[in-house]
Amino acid sequence: MSASQTSDVRTLLVKIFGKDRPGITAGLFDTLAAYSVDVVDIEQVVTRGRIVLCALVTAPTDGVATEGELRATVHSWAESLKLQAEIISGTGDNRPRGSGRSHVTVLGHPLTAESTAAIAARITATGGNIDRIFRLAKYPVTAVEFAVSGAETEALRTVLATEAAGIGVDVAVVSAGLHRRAQRLVVMDVDSTLIQDEVIELFAAHAGCEDKVAEVTAAAMRGELDFEQSLHARVALLAGLDASVVDKVREEVRMTPGARTLIRTLKRLGFQVGVVSGGFTQVTDDLKERLGLDFASANTLEIVDGKLTGRVTGEIVDRAGKARLLRRFAAEAGVPLAQTVAIGDGANDLDMLNAAGLGVAFNAKPVVRRAAHTAVNVPFLDTVLYLLGITREEVEAADDPGAEH
Repeated sequence: MSASQTSDVRTLLVKIFGKDRPGITAGLFDTLAAYSVDVVDIEQVVTRGRIVLCALVTAPTDGVATEGELRATVHSWAESLKLQAEIISGTGDNRPRGSGRSHVTVLGHPLTAESTAAIAARITATGGNIDRIFRLAKYPVTAVEFAVSGAETEALRTVLATEAAGIGVDVAVVSAGLHRRAQRLVVMDVDSTLIQDEVIELFAAHAGCEDKVAEVTAAAMRGELDFEQSLHARVALLAGLDASVVDKVREEVRMTPGARTLIRTLKRLGFQVGVVSGGFTQVTDDLKERLGLDFASANTLEIVDGKLTGRVTGEIVDRAGKARLLRRFAAEAGVPLAQTVAIGDGANDLDMLNAAGLGVAFNAKPVVRRAAHTAVNVPFLDTVLYLLGITREEVEAADDPGAEH
């Protein structure tokens, strides 16, 4: 029944409250079926074993039964199950939702009532209406999603990003639509994103020049130095290292908490996953094999006669190179660029983050947080799943070897 068909029709809002158990939804509609009513809308929520079930139905038509009889029957059925019932009469459907629909995902560790109130108030102040709220996850962070209408996505994102920074939560705002779950390629940076380390600093520790390399790395990540020049300067300090150090560095690499869960879940849900790095193929190739990645690209350390020469070979993977590789991976995967997700933390990730359908700044530098579509500032990489609308239950199902995918 369309909105125009229900606009003048008398309707009843039937609300059921109480302890949840199997069969309540079927029981209510079996009861209503005796009165030949049409279903206009349904909402059901279960929290801590308590159910709230709302059914918006047309009122009984003359000659079939009276509204009073329906009310008495529903109340009697509810009482038999020790439930409470409330029936409110009115006209028509729910009011139409406003234009400009968005999903607002809020991540807190913890998520406080104060921060939730602040986000809700800013949504209202922007002209938005919260149509629905539900929890995506309770671990490792609390993640809730607001379905919002009546406010443009870009304006909402700008306002909530400022609010979130002030109250210490992460907020992601994406436009509503099927395209959100259609994002089928995820490409991420490696150093300080997929892993906790800067790979060149691990090599530098073996060469005894860790402090010098770290200083140049930090300046490059802040966008103060040209990446290619800084790369050559840092790699030159590694000249003479024995190639056996590659195996040692691979063993020293520490995965970011949640990284394996993120990749495993995405792969089992049908996503393709890749990495691009200003680091080195000597490490990314190993990560690709271990984690089952679909794509991997990085710079390559030159090794001659079992020694690092202090040079890199081949195409340089810098800021522009990462965006170029994102496009290449998307083309090879057969995925439109609008259906890609990029994750990174440094200034050399900005082109890639801006080119993707969704760019996520992960524990990033301030310049990156300001420029990306959204930011995550908790140390768990799998929280990116919630930005895609993937619930914790789906994550756990993906981890279940007996589950069907």
